[in-house]
Amino acid sequence: MMKNTWHLSEQGFFSDLPEEVTSAFFDVAQCKLFKKNEFVFHEGDESKHCYYLNRGSIRIFHFTELGKEPTIFLRNTGELFGLAEIIDSSPRQCNAQAIIPSELFTVEKSDFEQLMSKHYQLTRKIMNVLGRRSRYLGEQMENLMICDVHTRIAKMMLYLVHHAFEKSDPEQPVTVPLNLSQTQIASMTGSCQQTVSNAIKKMNETGLIRLEKRLLTIKNPAKLMEFIYKS
Repeated sequence: MMKNTWHLSEQGFFSDLPEEVTSAFFDVAQCKLFKKNEFVFHEGDESKHCYYLNRGSIRIFHFTELGKEPTIFLRNTGELFGLAEIIDSSPRQCNAQAIIPSELFTVEKSDFEQLMSKHYQLTRKIMNVLGRRSRYLGEQMENLMICDVHTRIAKMMLYLVHHAFEKSDPEQPVTVPLNLSQTQIASMTGSCQQTVSNAIKKMNETGLIRLEKRLLTIKNPAKLMEFIYKS
């Protein structure tokens, strides 16, 4: 079953890189703290830095002409982001906002380019990460075309806990903080708040998940995956 979710796994960006690469990155990085709802960057900004999320959660999203805020990605602790525009020297294509208090390490574009030129392992890891994220976006488009809304929401539940259960027994319960509102979940699944509420209630009643006090528990990730990929 894990083969269906390989593209969700990022773990810690530096977890499998040599110590010299990690040290070189943090030698030129600056630590910055962001309050809840504070923006890291805005769509259209000049791309001057990439970001390593040491603690917290960041949502990557658009503002639409209709006033909606579709969320494209969630960046979690241990992930590097802001990469694509740094590499191709384009303006920011999305907004990045802290959804809980977050600690970031920022690296300037010129320093990052030097790191990539000196450390092949870093460049290869970045290519791998961007490939996974491209695959994730492809699956999101596929979900909108062929999956019903309840399956899309179930996949979102899996996405939110994947980093916590990928190295553990997939039949054991996994609990993570739920930092997203139902409206934000709706924006990531092409649905509406009421539909998300109904889907969560149904998954609660069928024993797939438990949601209480902003904690999301997947009671049996293997069963949730079976539900998703048989839908």
